[in-house]
Amino acid sequence: MLNVGVMQMDGVVVVHADGRIDSNNANELGVALSGVIDDGQIHIVLDLSTVSYMSSAGLRELVIALKKVRAVDTGDMRLVQPSDRVMEVLEMAGLDTVFEIFPSQDDAVGSF
Repeated sequence: MLNVGVMQMDGVVVVHADGRIDSNNANELGVALSGVIDDGQIHIVLDLSTVSYMSSAGLRELVIALKKVRAVDTGDMRLVQPSDRVMEVLEMAGLDTVFEIFPSQDDAVGSF
């Protein structure tokens, strides 16, 4: 099961994902991220601190959102505190060098 929440923090949108992200529900994360971007929010922090598992379908949604937000002048998406298991998946896909990854929401939000 996946829960996705969205909030504002110092002018940055923080999207918090909680649970497992797999082929059955990755589109829920994609819809949430696309909705935020379509609303004109181009500074996004994705908090993965309580995501226990992420499949390639989840990675695909992250990359789609990143490309979409970076297509806008100063847009970017930063990741917060992926679990060890999720970090392994990001590293195996080479995405740990594509995304900026931060230890806390405050650090990620402050980086904009």
